[in-house]
Amino acid sequence: MAMWTKSVGVGLAVLLAAGLVGCGEDAARGPRWCPEVAGHRVECGVMARPLVDGKPELGSVEVGYAMVRHAGTGAAAGTVLPNPGGPGVPLISRAAEAVQVAGALLGDHDLLLIDPRGTGVSSPLNCGVGNDEFQYGTREQQIEAVGRCGAQLGPRAAGYTSAATADDFDAVRERLGIRKLVLYGISYGTYLLPVYAQRHPEHVRSIVLSGAYPPDFDRLQRPNAEAVSLALHRICERSRACDGDTAVADLRAVAARLRAEPSRVAGPHPILLTEGEFGNLVFETGSTNVGADPRAMTPLGMLPAALHEAARGNDGPLREFAERAASEPAYENIDLYITVACNDYPTLWAPQASLAERERQYRLAVSGVELGAFSAEGFGAAQRDGGEVCVRWRSASHPRPDQLTAPLPDVPVLVLSGDLDAITPDANGERAAARFRHARFVSVPNTGHVPDLEPSGCVVGIIERFVRTGTPGPTECVAALPPIAVTPVTN
Repeated sequence: MAMWTKSVGVGLAVLLAAGLVGCGEDAARGPRWCPEVAGHRVECGVMARPLVDGKPELGSVEVGYAMVRHAGTGAAAGTVLPNPGGPGVPLISRAAEAVQVAGALLGDHDLLLIDPRGTGVSSPLNCGVGNDEFQYGTREQQIEAVGRCGAQLGPRAAGYTSAATADDFDAVRERLGIRKLVLYGISYGTYLLPVYAQRHPEHVRSIVLSGAYPPDFDRLQRPNAEAVSLALHRICERSRACDGDTAVADLRAVAARLRAEPSRVAGPHPILLTEGEFGNLVFETGSTNVGADPRAMTPLGMLPAALHEAARGNDGPLREFAERAASEPAYENIDLYITVACNDYPTLWAPQASLAERERQYRLAVSGVELGAFSAEGFGAAQRDGGEVCVRWRSASHPRPDQLTAPLPDVPVLVLSGDLDAITPDANGERAAARFRHARFVSVPNTGHVPDLEPSGCVVGIIERFVRTGTPGPTECVAALPPIAVTPVTN
């Protein structure tokens, strides 16, 4: 799943100008990579952790952390542990985003930044897959890369799971003497941190999940495909720049055409625009950071007009949309992204089956099925971490997160979703919230994946109140968030 770090924009520039700088060089402060945050003491360190518990012959990993201390005097009111998603996104090098999202909480709360194993300063994983190779390659090239990664890692692959990462986090917590944590998960962090909560419930004070999905998500990802059509309806209705029914019909027509006749798109990152590649650009890139700057034209805002023209034989705007969407940078360590997804996520085949039987089971699952405006096969290929991408991954012996039965802690939980988000749509956020006894779900209009960086301060304020009090308080401010910019459909 995606993450907060694709859009920092003006907020990051302001933070940098205010004095948040890169890495420190003072040995007394800790490692050279330790970030400096104006007005805050930052303490950094590294812990050695076994790669796989009980198998010392497989080696160890280093886990780096940075504790940003609160600005006020006296003891901290609490400690917030964020995770920005991916899997595979480092956090310490992106302290600016973390500080921006934490906002006023840093006045009396500490902020614990940990690079998950395999990312950043925590023994970054390399299984021989390049980011560009995976992001811009054909589906068959992605499948081949995943198989190659698994073969290179061999038994070491078992060390890169959400459970192992959660236990690393708890080891850091114990070293620092923190009794309870406020867990703040964004995107994949909403999958990872509930695993922490199940494994270490006594150390959880409260939980914030933004852009959430449950461990037992729909294996075909029906809600995601349906959310694309829903987002088109919503942006058309709110902007009055297009007609939602027409936009969805155009989406269906363009997806069907690309299914039969893929189109080559030039630009800095040339791609073969199949139904799957198109679906990925629409549901993943098209959702990311929508609403972070409502006045700026986004790929999602370009989409209705591009679809309308393409459905009538003019592919120029569609190619422009695809070139722009394909140029969005990825921040994951793609090797870890692959490894965690293939180790942990449920599949449409029996894990112990042979390759031929896996392929047969997958074809049977997607045959003749429609998902929103897409075919199931096409939308499966749209998922970088789903569909058949892990079909050549060696079967894992550990229980997946969707198979865990340990109870979740009975603590306050806040779940937030952007109502234009097709990566982690409202339907998935509601399912994630339903796992907890005392959860509050808030759908944030006119925002995509994720709503935290909308510029008004409304969402950050809701999160701050929740962390301080255990309740989000009034949430009416979300209704005032403006619609996003949409290119008018003129014919």
